[in-house]
Amino acid sequence: MKHKTVQIHKLYKIENDKIIRLRKLCPKCGSFLGEHKNRRYCGKCHYLEFKTQ
Repeated sequence: MKHKTVQIHKLYKIENDKIIRLRKLCPKCGSFLGEHKNRRYCGKCHYLEFKTQ
C-alpha cells in the first residue's frame, strides 16, 4: 500500500475567525497524533496512548 498524503484541510476547522485543531497534539513533540480505533500514535517520536471506553 502506498503512503496517502495528509489532506491538511481536514486537520483544522475555522469558527468565528478562530482556527481550531481537530486532532490532539503530541505532548512530547507537538505534532498531530494519528487516530486509530483504540489508540493515538505519534509517528515522529513514537508516543502512544490508548483510548479508554
